[in-house]
Amino acid sequence: MTRRCELTGKSVQVGHNVSHSNRKTKRRFLPNLQIASVLSEALGHAVRLRITPRGLRTIEHNGGIDAYLTGTSNLKLTEEMLTLKRRVVKAKAAREKKAA
Repeated sequence: MTRRCELTGKSVQVGHNVSHSNRKTKRRFLPNLQIASVLSEALGHAVRLRITPRGLRTIEHNGGIDAYLTGTSNLKLTEEMLTLKRRVVKAKAAREKKAA
């Protein structure tokens, strides 16, 4: 499993540890990934995502995972989020058709 946020795409960065004598050794900066269950109203169940806290705040700011996915361009979403977006749009269309 890659160390990459499913929502924002943030991944591992590399840099140097710099000692007092200015010697440099390679190091990795790992993203703060959390496993979060986000409730999707269109699908009717929670979706487990491996995202950063920043991604979770982004979802909450936009009014939930459904609103975030439908309001975001496909170019900005990762592959996992594109498949989830298709499922959400399909479920919303089915609910509207059933209600009409």
